[in-house]
Amino acid sequence: MSIQHTKLIAPNHSDWAVEASGLVKTFGDNRAVDGVNLNVKAGTIYGVLGPNGAGKTTTIRMLATLLRPDAGSARIFGYDVVKEPQKIRQLIGVTGQYASVDEALSATENLIIFSRLLGLGRAEAKRKAAELLEEFDLTEAAKRPLKNFSGGMRRRLDLAASLIAQPPLIFLDEPTTGLDPRTRNQMWDTIRRLVKSGSTVLLTTQYLQEADELADRIAVIDHGRVVAEGTADELKESVGTSSLHLSIHDPQNMQAARRIVEQVLEVQSAVSEEGGKILAPMEDADRVAELLIALREAGIKLDEFSVQKPTLDEVFLTITGHGVKDDVLTTSDKWKQEGEVRVEK
Repeated sequence: MSIQHTKLIAPNHSDWAVEASGLVKTFGDNRAVDGVNLNVKAGTIYGVLGPNGAGKTTTIRMLATLLRPDAGSARIFGYDVVKEPQKIRQLIGVTGQYASVDEALSATENLIIFSRLLGLGRAEAKRKAAELLEEFDLTEAAKRPLKNFSGGMRRRLDLAASLIAQPPLIFLDEPTTGLDPRTRNQMWDTIRRLVKSGSTVLLTTQYLQEADELADRIAVIDHGRVVAEGTADELKESVGTSSLHLSIHDPQNMQAARRIVEQVLEVQSAVSEEGGKILAPMEDADRVAELLIALREAGIKLDEFSVQKPTLDEVFLTITGHGVKDDVLTTSDKWKQEGEVRVEK
């Protein structure tokens, strides 16, 4: 087999890995993507959060030159996705929800084949395969047929294959769907290392925790549109203030403590009691010290005290009108729906 060695394109000197404006894609009567705008800074992790059917995967496929947009424009490191697709394909790696590998071959054989197709020589392909298998904790299973791999092992191998050429931009389409907690955390660590080594990652996910843990910025997409965008903290702050949680040591002091909270924070109508705790909106963090002094002077002892920001669950509910349990899932909810997870050997 003759392998053509191709000189890889270098990304343009740009602060932006992805610039998309007004992207539209229609399938029959379904407007799957309806004017999506995205700007992804180079060297960051950008999360696209939304439920199934929101348009996340279709957006990724257009940015990766796998689908032609019906309207709008997009650039990857300055190259146009419609006019310069061949250049873009040398700058990206794409990992989907399901492993795109040959089940009849071993992990090593799969990676060597992908490496050779990308222009690596035989020795370099073997070296690269061994290096990636070690990186993804698959060395012991290197010679095992893929049909005997667990879901988590398959997912890691698929990600490894997409990194053979060490692309500057990596698209990860729901990379941890269905993985057990240990494998999910390993994937998160790998994604963080990729960015530290200079790559940019655009990640789609249904998991609120995943977006919160990984993404430098998050776009919330619903019904084919970006309905909110910002850092996790910015999105949380956009839906309201933080909340104060107080657990009173002596239940007999509950009412007295509530009155003090109302007076000091000036939030009489918004204070509530839930599960033996006092909950109140916390608009001014500077008043925390004043409140603690007032409670101590009143002889009221606390078992627990915390100030909590709104969650991404609350963000999604506020912005879209439906919450996590309707569409976007917490990790534990998803595991429950998917049933038993296979244990990796």
